Amino acid sequence: MNLNWEPIKNWFGFTRRERRSSFIMLLLIIMIIGLRYTVPEKHIDIEDITAAIQVSGYHTELSCKDSSSTAELFLSDHNLGTKLRHQPATKKSIPQKSRIDINNSDSATLVRLTGIGPVLSVRIIKYRRLLGGFARIEQLKEVYGLPEETFETIKGRVFADSTVIIRININSAGYKELSRFPYFEKYEITAILKYREINGRITGMADLTDNKLITIEKAKKVGPYFKYNE
Repeated sequence: MNLNWEPIKNWFGFTRRERRSSFIMLLLIIMIIGLRYTVPEKHIDIEDITAAIQVSGYHTELSCKDSSSTAELFLSDHNLGTKLRHQPATKKSIPQKSRIDINNSDSATLVRLTGIGPVLSVRIIKYRRLLGGFARIEQLKEVYGLPEETFETIKGRVFADSTVIIRININSAGYKELSRFPYFEKYEITAILKYREINGRITGMADLTDNKLITIEKAKKVGPYFKYNE
């Protein structure tokens, strides 16, 4: 059965060229719609475009007037970012005003430090009284039960005001007072008292070390805690 297409052609009123163009346009529309649903949409960032331009060696002129300055700005920012990524992280020191003075802090203040609970805070205060005050923060490691890792954690948050240390008069202190000081052994106290009895007066730490009453290492520890005036 043959269909007569002539009435339909006449109804549309298209010439041969117009029908051909319409057919090609229809094919293009179908292809575009097909690609839209078959090819996944990809989002391209401006950074990807910039990187592609750099790799390929092409230079895109962003604006006729500011292209050179824009390129220089990009390169300087890129170099700065590279330097920052390769620079080692620097540790910022905590200002002394925001640190805790272990010679003037009460138990409630000390427990604010990481790893220091009520028990350790009381021990720190007791040891501080025994010493007469802390001459340096490293003496916290001498507190019973305070772990090395705890000291490493808090050492940047504390300081010791050594001006408040209560000093012992080495020329008038008796055996009982010297024996309470945690750095002296009994034989050292006896030797100091005997030297003082024979020579009358200790004029400085050199008298103790030169006469072998205490070692140089011990002198460094006890030095901040003594005075020699009558």
